Amino acid sequence: MTKGFDIREWMFRYRSYTPLPFLVLMVGFARPTVASMLLGGAVLIAGELIRFWGVSIVGAETRTTGSVGGTFLITSGPYAYVRNPLYVGNMLLYAGVGIMSMALFPWLLLAAVAWFALQYSLIVAREEEYLASQFGAAYDDYRKQVGRFVPRATPYRSPQPPPKSGSIAEGLASERRTLQAIGLVTVVIIVLYCIKR
Repeated sequence: MTKGFDIREWMFRYRSYTPLPFLVLMVGFARPTVASMLLGGAVLIAGELIRFWGVSIVGAETRTTGSVGGTFLITSGPYAYVRNPLYVGNMLLYAGVGIMSMALFPWLLLAAVAWFALQYSLIVAREEEYLASQFGAAYDDYRKQVGRFVPRATPYRSPQPPPKSGSIAEGLASERRTLQAIGLVTVVIIVLYCIKR
């Protein structure tokens, strides 16, 4: 029996490409100011710090483009505060770029936030099915105590020791493309500010 089309799997597989139209519009219609670049830059940096903390623990598995999966149930680091820190970080990254660029502000930013809220909700629903099937009661306990996108104030304490520890080298290797993209978009917005002044 063949498996039917699952929009959640499709969203997962192409999650690295769906931001591109928003980024193109944010750069193409950029009207940055010093204040917008400073505020947006702070939001962008916060998002990347959250992402980097997460990928330093999970590593290259975050870059998979096949089916939803995962080797370990990670509940330490940023995962002790929120179940999906990489997606939270991504939303902050895109919001930061939107604020920096002031492109079609606030409508383009609101459209991007709405899109990513929908996309990540679909992806996470599929990931949660996988995690529940693989990790059973341990994942159920974690899911009950840690929010999907809204962080808790204190870290979750798993009864099991963490299966992986953080590695800055692994984080840098996994995050290289994201850091390059952030650098490129930031430079372009700064150049556009200088040209349009």
